[in-house]
This record gives sequence, structure tokens and C-alpha cells, in this order.
Amino acid sequence: MLKVGIVGGTGYTGVELLRLLAAHPQVELAVITSRSEAGMAVSDMFPNLRGHVSLKFTAPDTQALTACDVVFFATPNGTAMQTVPELLRAGVRVIDLAADYRLRDRNEWEKWYGMTHASPDYLEQAVYGLPEVHRAAVRDARLIANPGCYPTAVQLGWLPLLEAELIETSHLIADCKSGVSGAGRKAEVGILLCEASESFKAYGVSGHRHLPEIRQGLTAMAKTPVGLTFVPHLTPMIRGIHATLYAKLKRTDVDLQKLFECRYTDEPFVDVLPMGGLPETRSVRGSNMCRIAVHRPQGGDTVVVLSVIDNLVKGAAGQAVHNLNIMFGLPETLGLTGIALSP
Repeated sequence: MLKVGIVGGTGYTGVELLRLLAAHPQVELAVITSRSEAGMAVSDMFPNLRGHVSLKFTAPDTQALTACDVVFFATPNGTAMQTVPELLRAGVRVIDLAADYRLRDRNEWEKWYGMTHASPDYLEQAVYGLPEVHRAAVRDARLIANPGCYPTAVQLGWLPLLEAELIETSHLIADCKSGVSGAGRKAEVGILLCEASESFKAYGVSGHRHLPEIRQGLTAMAKTPVGLTFVPHLTPMIRGIHATLYAKLKRTDVDLQKLFECRYTDEPFVDVLPMGGLPETRSVRGSNMCRIAVHRPQGGDTVVVLSVIDNLVKGAAGQAVHNLNIMFGLPETLGLTGIALSP
């Protein structure tokens, strides 16, 4: 059994991580920290975990965390980087669900996150945990930078096309929508029910923190710098990411459906829909699946890829558990075979 610690168990990604790990047959939950809720039973805050998690929240204690085999950070950006070096020196493996180690370039990270990086030497050492791309590196990783939700949906959507060098990389467009849980578990006017319900709006048009992460991943796939326009939108639903991706084809004589099916045939958490498919966010709600469809409208030279995920599962906690399984040589689907909820 793997002894697991979670730093920051009170947010939406934290409770989703708890839900998945509590049912994982090879995991023993040992430590769950929260500065504000120390002493409270986890199941008192999250009644859905009654009978599954008996722990109480504790104040962060590095010594207690060093007794774990692996520690997950489900904390705000800028928290993990304070403690990760000490845990790594103690031999603990770390999976960070925040953005502290996602970007390779320190200056770029500090520009987008507005703070000085506390452990920049680890930026190059961290493995970007997109299993469909970096599976081999994840196996031996000591530190995993778990991808963001938008970046997961976007990169998986474009991956086959970039690997095959089939699209122009100078003008990629990602038109993306997210449920309100993507904003986190906090009191903020813009995400109140009366503010977000029955409405639809773009945000971060001039620049969103996920932009450099997506651009970094796509550049690595394309082996050349990419031009990217990324516009996120807030939709009146709780969970879900829908990415509509546009690019110009270099060639129109390729069977795009076959390309996608072949690329993802062995991937347990990517489902390529039949030709003409229209993936819905509700089809992945509560699951670790990414569902994708590829279209070429009117048979022209524009390719449109539709990619949907649950932002809290495949876009966060589920992908983190997938990385855990790979790191410790467990079956990749262990603890992640739940079917999406409907309705």
C-alpha cells in the first residue's frame, strides 16, 4: 500500500482527489492538511466521504509528510514551491496539481504568476504529467507538474495533428469553455449563482495563465514555436471543459479520423468518437475520460477538433491519480474506471 499525503484538502480539486484516492485499492490516506480547518473531520466538511475517509484535517507538518511515499499538493499557486525541495530531499515523490512547476522558464513563470519562484532549480527537473505524451518520463519522475484543465483538453486535441505535421502552426485558435468549479472553491462575486447562471462570457482574452503552458506544450509537440490565440469562457455549469480548436491543414488528402483513432488506440483515457461525433461535457462528468471528435467542415482546409473533459478529474485530480499509477508501476486505470454521471 502506498502511504499518501494531501496538502490542501478543502478545495474542489482536493475533495475530488480524496474521492478518488479513498476508493483506490493500493492507497492508504495518511495525512490531509488544512491550515484553516485543522482538527475538523474530513467527512464533516464533505459528507459524501462519510464511511470512506476517517481522517481529520491537520496543520501542515513537513515531518509528517516525509513519512509518506507520495504527497499531492492541491493548493493555490505558489504554495508547493515552498515545501517541495525538502520533501524531495527526504525521498518523497511529489505530484503538484497547481502551476508551480509547469513552466520551464523561470522568468516566464514569474511574469504570469506575479511572484518570485521559491525553488526555480526544480523547474527543469519537474516532469510535465500529461501521460499521453510523457508516459516514459513520468515512470521515473520524482516531481510531477500536473497539467491544467484547459491545457489538457487543448493539447490532447491537437496532439495527433502536430505530431504528423499536418497543420500550420503559426495561427492556432483555441476557443474554450469551462464550468464554474474551474474558478475554485471561494467566495467571489463573478462566480456566485446569480452572477454566473443564465449567462455566458469570455475572460482572460488579453492573456490567461494557461496560455504559456499550452504554448509550451504545443511547441514541444510541433518542434517549432507556435502562434496561439486562446480565449477561455465561463459557462453556467459546475463541471466541464469544452475546447473547440481551429487550424489550417497543410494537406487535405489525409484520413483525419484514422489518424486520431490510431494515435489514441492504446490510451485508456482518450475516446475518439466516430466520424461526425459531437462530444458533450456531460458525457465525461465525473470520469477521467477525454472525448474527442475531428471535423473538416465542407471538406475544406480547416480542421476543427472538439475536446471535452471534466476539469476536476481529467483536468486535475484524475490525471494526478493516473500519474501516481504510472510512477509506482500500477495498472494505469486503477481507481479511475468510474463511468461518467448521467444526467
